[in-house]
Amino acid sequence: MSVDAKIRSITPPELIARKGGEKIACLTAYTTPMARLADRHCDLILVGDSLGMVVHGLPNTLGVTLDMMILHGKAVMRGAGRALVVVDLPFGSYEAGAGQAFEASARVMAETGCAAVKLEGGVEMAGTVAFLTARGIPVCAHVGLVPQRVQSFGGYKVQGRGAARDRILADAVAMAEAGAFAVVLEKVVEPLAREITERLPVPTIGIGASPACDGQILVLDDILGVFTDFQPKFVRRYAELGMAAEDAIAAYVRDVREGRFPAAEHTFGERAGAL
Repeated sequence: MSVDAKIRSITPPELIARKGGEKIACLTAYTTPMARLADRHCDLILVGDSLGMVVHGLPNTLGVTLDMMILHGKAVMRGAGRALVVVDLPFGSYEAGAGQAFEASARVMAETGCAAVKLEGGVEMAGTVAFLTARGIPVCAHVGLVPQRVQSFGGYKVQGRGAARDRILADAVAMAEAGAFAVVLEKVVEPLAREITERLPVPTIGIGASPACDGQILVLDDILGVFTDFQPKFVRRYAELGMAAEDAIAAYVRDVREGRFPAAEHTFGERAGAL
């Protein structure tokens, strides 16, 4: 086979087949360079609407638009080859009904080339998910803490304690029954996330949930220490690139101000071959 042959991407059915088997490693990415790095190792790359905070400095995800998701989705697809790429549907692009959700999903998939979309919600969104999947749009569901509803939740609170337990369990079951190929469980208490994972026939992807989940996802900028505005309890830093970048910037500024940069090797002479 030619070394130039295109790498085949992981598909939703292949991810479902991993249920109960090898853990599924997922990361978010928003740019081509980061997607290239993640694609070498991850099974799934999510173009999350968290880009509103991480990339654009917004206070939450509510200001993210469909155009923004498509722009970043295109960038990630240029850097991905092996991983299954999923793009978030942003707030206001799918909640009005199945027709609106289909139009948004079809546009995202057609313009980015991604494999699937992700939407937030539970029982109340089951009809929409069934509508989409029946029309050939793979859907990843997201239950528990759903950031697009952070205002109604009163903040980024842990989910599944007390009376909310049965609601979240019902949400996860409804999403799987509606045809979602995977269900993200965000900030769901560990025993409940474990129970949901055992009960669902499709993979669960945990973020602040349980090690029993079939996979895990974190924001790439969080694990690299690039995004430092805050650090959720469930995030493990695997590097501190933000501090390293700041040190590099400071060194560059010192060299410019003290005349050490550019040096002779960074400039060009008049004659060809000259320094």
